[in-house]
Amino acid sequence: MLGALALPMLSAATASAGPAAVSAASASSCSSAPPLRYEVHAQAVTIRSKASSKSTALGVLYKSHTFSVDKKSGNWLYITDKTTGVKGWVSGTYVNRDVRMRLD
Repeated sequence: MLGALALPMLSAATASAGPAAVSAASASSCSSAPPLRYEVHAQAVTIRSKASSKSTALGVLYKSHTFSVDKKSGNWLYITDKTTGVKGWVSGTYVNRDVRMRLD
């Protein structure tokens, strides 16, 4: 069958193990992990001096460049580009945030 997803079979003993089977690593809080990174998904995004598309351009980040966000204002993200040291605002329209899932 094409496109089928194969999942491992669980034995009755494994399935009935319940919460006691949860390891200490998976029981840790997601909030204790480092902040999630953002990535440019457009061809490029301009770093600006203010949270406005009419403000002065300070630099450019290209597709797949990752960065962390210091603060937010509406759909604008204040960043520090670690590779160049440039600090400024980028539009959230052109970036994606990494996803972290917690399964318990």
